Amino acid sequence: ASFASNKRDSANLKAAPKKAIAIAGYCIVHHSSEARYRMNINGHVLSSIPFLPPCYLLIQILLEHSPLQVVASWVQSFVRTHVKVGNADLDDNGAVVVGPQLLAYVLVAIFGYWATDCLIPVIKAYTLKRGISGKDLGKRGTALADKDVPEALGIVPGAIFLICLTFCLVGYATSHPTKLLDLNSALLSVCFMLFLGFTDDVLDWPWRYKLVLPTVASLPLLCCYSGSTSIVVPIQMRSWLMQHGDLTIFGKILCYFIVVDENADGAIVNLGLWYLLYMGMLAVFCTNAINIYAGINGLEAGQSYVIGCAVLFHNLIEIQADSLSKENHLFAAMIMLSFLGVTLALLKHNWFPASVFVGDTFCYFAGMTFAVVGILGHFSKTLLLFFIPQVMNFIYSIPQLFKLVPCPRHRLPKFNAKTGLMEPSTFDCQPHQYRWLKKRRDDTEVANMTVINLTLQFLGPMSERSLCVVLLGGQVVFCALGLFIRYYLSQLFFDK
Repeated sequence: ASFASNKRDSANLKAAPKKAIAIAGYCIVHHSSEARYRMNINGHVLSSIPFLPPCYLLIQILLEHSPLQVVASWVQSFVRTHVKVGNADLDDNGAVVVGPQLLAYVLVAIFGYWATDCLIPVIKAYTLKRGISGKDLGKRGTALADKDVPEALGIVPGAIFLICLTFCLVGYATSHPTKLLDLNSALLSVCFMLFLGFTDDVLDWPWRYKLVLPTVASLPLLCCYSGSTSIVVPIQMRSWLMQHGDLTIFGKILCYFIVVDENADGAIVNLGLWYLLYMGMLAVFCTNAINIYAGINGLEAGQSYVIGCAVLFHNLIEIQADSLSKENHLFAAMIMLSFLGVTLALLKHNWFPASVFVGDTFCYFAGMTFAVVGILGHFSKTLLLFFIPQVMNFIYSIPQLFKLVPCPRHRLPKFNAKTGLMEPSTFDCQPHQYRWLKKRRDDTEVANMTVINLTLQFLGPMSERSLCVVLLGGQVVFCALGLFIRYYLSQLFFDK
């Protein structure tokens, strides 16, 4: 009995480490699953914040009547359109019916989210198989540093977006035949940029092509643009152009390049081809601004999602107010709803820790989508108000972008494996060089000139997820500021 007891004790001692390892492994897996669950809940809450204002207006517009009346009017609109009875866009009083159309666009957006969410895991297996993958530079020194992460997954939301947009355009073009040219040009421009972005991810185009090709992609938009090329001059600047009913010297000089409306007493200026040039440059800026304001998990898709929510909110405000450009804003809302659906699904997979990279494919596709709605929706100037962080990042990056200061290939923040926090990335220099950028005159390193690194310099090192949340929070604040400027502050400079 004593021998058997000793034998059992010996067996238990040998099995103890295995049991301990099994228990520890279970605890780690259980803890990580709980942490991931909490992270998913937090991510859902954070992603819902930018969408709350447009969602509130969307529900108000949809539920102006009872839900059954909205669905019934939607079915009636569909039947009228396809049997050619009456006008599908007008109610009995001759007013434009937007509820049924928005309901259809919301359903298509939900389909876009579902299809993108389901297709990304499938496509990322193909990209890994073909070697279209990369390392996460923000995970150096960790177990994830050597893991291959699929790249160019922006092709999935881009392709689903084109499918969703085609579904929307079938009904929209039927009820708005005069907008058919605009619809086709929008599809062509977005499709061109989607193709360019994917080839850039695969072939790594030089920067000179990245500047020229978006200009070519914007040509269909500019060729079919039928809106006004005039702008309203701020009240404070009208005296520069005309005084006492006559043109000033400055106004006469300006007339060699543009047309000053003398009947409006200098309140309106027709820019002509200069306005088309501005819109072409807007397309180039939007596509590249998102691309250079990137480098951490979730930032590219996150900023696009926030800007898209702000654009949709602006469109719904104009639709609800029954403005003169209501039809153009309905067109922009149709595009934005599908865009938000596919972008939110991509953000789910690109959020920290990212299981896929969006690549230049998504950056170019998102930028051109914003340019399309801004140009064809006739609010290209308002659109820039939602790009304030991107404008700040571009201006701050000019010395490096134009090679006045050394510009490394990757300017994303560096990861400190000891602290687990992100720190500003730097480039080397001599003590006497670039003193205007240094904190101390004898420093031999200078932080790369991006808003991301600047945020870390002011707020100190932080985790990659926290850094992304801070930057997206800033995007939300600046988009709210843009709406405040558009609807309140602008009244100080322009007539009501």
